[in-house]
Amino acid sequence: MTKRYLILIGFIILKFVLQYFLLSPEYNLHRDEYLHLDQAHHLDWGYLSVPPVTSWFSFLIFLLGNSVFWVKFFPALFGVLTLVIVWKTIETLKGNLYALILGATGIVFSSLLRINMLYQPNSLDILCWTCFYYIVIKYITSGKTKWFYIGAVVFAFGFLNKYNIIFLLIGILPALLLSDQRKILTQKKFYYALALGSFLILPNLLWQYNNQFPIIHHMTELAKTQLVNVDRIGFLKEQILFFLGSIPVLFSAFYALLFYKPFEKYKLFFWSIIFTLLVFLYFKAKAYYAIGLYPIYIAFGSVFLSAVLQTGWKRYLKPVLVIIPLLLFIPMYDLAFPNKSPQYIAKHPENYKKLGMLRWEDGKDHDLPQDFADMLGWKELARKTDSVYACIPNPETTLVLCDNYGQAGAINYYTKRGIKAVSFNADYVNWFQLNVQYTNLIRIKTYEKNSSEFNETSPHFRSSAVAGQITNKNAREYKTTIYIFKDAKVNINKRIKQEIKEAKWD
Repeated sequence: MTKRYLILIGFIILKFVLQYFLLSPEYNLHRDEYLHLDQAHHLDWGYLSVPPVTSWFSFLIFLLGNSVFWVKFFPALFGVLTLVIVWKTIETLKGNLYALILGATGIVFSSLLRINMLYQPNSLDILCWTCFYYIVIKYITSGKTKWFYIGAVVFAFGFLNKYNIIFLLIGILPALLLSDQRKILTQKKFYYALALGSFLILPNLLWQYNNQFPIIHHMTELAKTQLVNVDRIGFLKEQILFFLGSIPVLFSAFYALLFYKPFEKYKLFFWSIIFTLLVFLYFKAKAYYAIGLYPIYIAFGSVFLSAVLQTGWKRYLKPVLVIIPLLLFIPMYDLAFPNKSPQYIAKHPENYKKLGMLRWEDGKDHDLPQDFADMLGWKELARKTDSVYACIPNPETTLVLCDNYGQAGAINYYTKRGIKAVSFNADYVNWFQLNVQYTNLIRIKTYEKNSSEFNETSPHFRSSAVAGQITNKNAREYKTTIYIFKDAKVNINKRIKQEIKEAKWD
């Protein structure tokens, strides 16, 4: 085994170790992870929240035992594969050992550590972007049309993981037309590959059609509630933060793609990032949507710098460029990851507050960053719900109804009694078991001051009680309340069907 591959293995091990080391055991999974894991029990060609690929990995995780180790393994794996693709890109571009180390360091010590910490579609999305760009480079380098078909498969897989990869296509097509590579549009095999990719994504498109295109509703709602608040200048500022330690490498890549003769045939990549960012800006996209753009440019920049920093005083910059990502990782390590206990953060809020990390969606400062608070209280909720469920004489006719997907997913993940909690929120609206005639209701209600839930619901049952609350003050779900209603006086199923219709309509 060559020296360079021993070094690559070292980076791979480091990446895996960091991903597990950066998460303190005091934290549970994130609310989004519970929803994705529950999709393993409802396999389909699409969901209201995401395309189907996440559910395939969730099913694999379920088969492997559904432990937290495997939940965290797959996003870490996708991050490692992103590192490997960048490494292979540098090799394709004829980069030396220094270029490989510079590129690998930039990938490992970046915001990808945060992205690869959570089981969400984002890690695989970034991998698919990087892999697709690598395939374009391989085609330009070799001219072999087999890369058309490989690219079609990668794009289709990325599309079935997260629709965000459409922006890659929108950005690269005009760049292709401006470059000498537009000649590929005259090749029959390009269109055969296009047909292959279309065939692979067709099942999801049919699912969208059969379900009245929920993606359109989702994007409309997202635009109204979240994207409308996106500041375009803020979007551009945040781009700098994702690979802050590799900024010199990235700017070197942009320069090299325009003026470095060995990269002349890759010039379309310069225009591709310009067009893609413009499209993101036009649609007022969230900043992290664009992260998949940058790994491939770190490869270009690393190869260019390794070539120009060979002699004279410039050679002394070589270790500096490797050290910068490591140095910037130190403050990132202290603040960006849930690697300190909630109690510690609550007692030392100063630096978090300076960076605005304690500000939540409600516009107020809290003791913990919102993402960290979203990883607390779930086990407590599931344990208490299990206890209530066990006290009901006929639990099989009991509906566990939650306010949001996080509550439902957490109960279903941690339950020891086979509870199948549901909600009118997200994909759970499609997962009600209406073949059961419900007579009891366990209601999980997010805390609201002066809530009327108990007074409004109890008259429809012969027995009602408040059964518990989440007591973890650091949890975002703090004071979420568990109500128990037994022996219904009304037809619960009829009301559920009406609520499902209204939820889908909304």
